[in-house]
Amino acid sequence: MNDASRAEQRAWYFYDWANSAFATTVAALFLGPYLTTLAKAAADAQGFVHPLGLKVAAASLWPYVVSLSVLCQVVLLPVFGAAADYGRRKREMLGAAAFTGALATMAMFFLKGDNYLLGCVLFVIANSAFGAGNVIYNSFLPEIAGPDERDNVSSRGWALGYLGGGLLLVLNLGLYSNAERLGLTEGMAVRISLASAGIWWALFTLIPLSKLRNRGPQKPVPEGSTAVAAALTQLAGTIREVVKLPQTLRFLLAYLIYNDAIQTVLSLAATFGQEELKLPVSSLTVGILIAQFVGVLGAMCFNRLAAVLGNKRTVMITLATYCLVLIYAYGFVSSQTEFYIMAGAVGAVMGGSQALSRSIFSFMIPKGHEAEYYSISEVSDKGTSWMGPLFFGLALQFTGSYRISILSLIVFFVAGLAILAMVDVRKAAMEAGNAPPRLA
Repeated sequence: MNDASRAEQRAWYFYDWANSAFATTVAALFLGPYLTTLAKAAADAQGFVHPLGLKVAAASLWPYVVSLSVLCQVVLLPVFGAAADYGRRKREMLGAAAFTGALATMAMFFLKGDNYLLGCVLFVIANSAFGAGNVIYNSFLPEIAGPDERDNVSSRGWALGYLGGGLLLVLNLGLYSNAERLGLTEGMAVRISLASAGIWWALFTLIPLSKLRNRGPQKPVPEGSTAVAAALTQLAGTIREVVKLPQTLRFLLAYLIYNDAIQTVLSLAATFGQEELKLPVSSLTVGILIAQFVGVLGAMCFNRLAAVLGNKRTVMITLATYCLVLIYAYGFVSSQTEFYIMAGAVGAVMGGSQALSRSIFSFMIPKGHEAEYYSISEVSDKGTSWMGPLFFGLALQFTGSYRISILSLIVFFVAGLAILAMVDVRKAAMEAGNAPPRLA
């Protein structure tokens, strides 16, 4: 690996630093509780709001909006990934996705009163752009890192992302905690915090854009066709090909199930703390910070464990741990201290499970189709879950219990773990025409 490639790797890490501000400040902490507050202000006497004529419990609005944003991605991201691989303009598309999401996030500053519907629209735009950016970001991994270093490179990216997202969260906690002293209302402090995530995202995206480079010639558009039509044709071909890779398909199924649950836990933990435990925003922020900074250590420690046990076995250990965490949340978490313990446990395993899953998948992708394949996995990656929030929201609407709702997610972890156990990583790599990892 030459010096130019090392510089490219370091720049690549910084996109995780940049967009993790959205994942932590917006998706994991401030927007869920704040949007719920706006929805309750707009609710009727029975506690329902009526977006587009639909009857929705105000308390369930946030998980439903998360699900809606990801359903949009299910349609958009595969096309976006195909266009990126087809045109070989991945760096430019990364910038377009990042700046679109950042601008929508900055616009969240204008959310106030009972204007929950604007918040829903802005989150759908921002989260869709967040997912699109991650498709391109992840697709660079096989290009900038050799097979033997992908676990390390992927884990370092996740670790730096946790640091970046955590650092901005510390600054926003300081702002929120001192809002009265600074002459700000709590609502204004939240709005500033939301906008700051967009500014952070846009600013630090300039680092990877300055170093990452496009690879391979741009494919010519067939005569009589358009770039979009050509990308759709290529996507259809990729879908036909992935069906011929049974081990890759099996891993994707497992990943879509278990990582959906991981993202649901991350995005709804703050809402659980606020609504079930009645914790103030300052305590919720501390809990998210604990998860972020423990996540840095977790990503690196599980990377070391993977060097001994293999990445698949290590991911299975993290999923079993998640099941124990959900049982703990259901039966034992009733105070601020216990919420912090839960946050630390989640942080310890979330980095390892996601970084190693990304690395595993990189071995299963045929060369030249990185963005397309990662667009499929992205419908359940880093803040872009939909099945879990929908399941959670339905359980909450019908039972009224946040504890039952969070325990219900154990179904996803168990199912994902069972399917992952049947994946042969070595065989999947060879089916895709790649060298398998050293420990498979």
